[in-house]
Amino acid sequence: MKKYLLFLISVFVIILDQLTKAIVRDSITLGETIKLTEKFFWLTHVRNYGAAFSISFGNITVNKIVFIAVTFIAIILIFFLFKKSNSKIERTAFALIMGGAVGNLIDRVMFGYVTDFIWWDFPDFIMQRWPVFNIADSSIVLAITLLILYSILLSRMNTEVK
Repeated sequence: MKKYLLFLISVFVIILDQLTKAIVRDSITLGETIKLTEKFFWLTHVRNYGAAFSISFGNITVNKIVFIAVTFIAIILIFFLFKKSNSKIERTAFALIMGGAVGNLIDRVMFGYVTDFIWWDFPDFIMQRWPVFNIADSSIVLAITLLILYSILLSRMNTEVK
């Protein structure tokens, strides 16, 4: 598969992410929760001024500047890793990360926050509910999981060959 075709994955993630966020902003009042199932899967409209898990510097302006800068640096790094990689799995994961990063970057630049809306139950031994997230976040988590599994399998294959 050509490398440039994998960028279509990024484009798909960006479009899906921005489309779902626009629908949420237009149809769910800020702070409103819609329970699609009684306990497990809810939609709730929140604004995340921080980073993952709402990590924050405590100042909205500082958050915006720092997170936009960090995202730009991450996108450049991921782009170079994507170009350098010869693995389809790695390139697919990097394309997913790129799409997710750009999706959330668009929100930060346009609104100063990221729209989150997916909220589901989590086993109660760690937390009651997983923090609210979005399609971009899901894409990044999927990519990181893919990279971890690929690294584990690759290391096992290299160990078996020796």
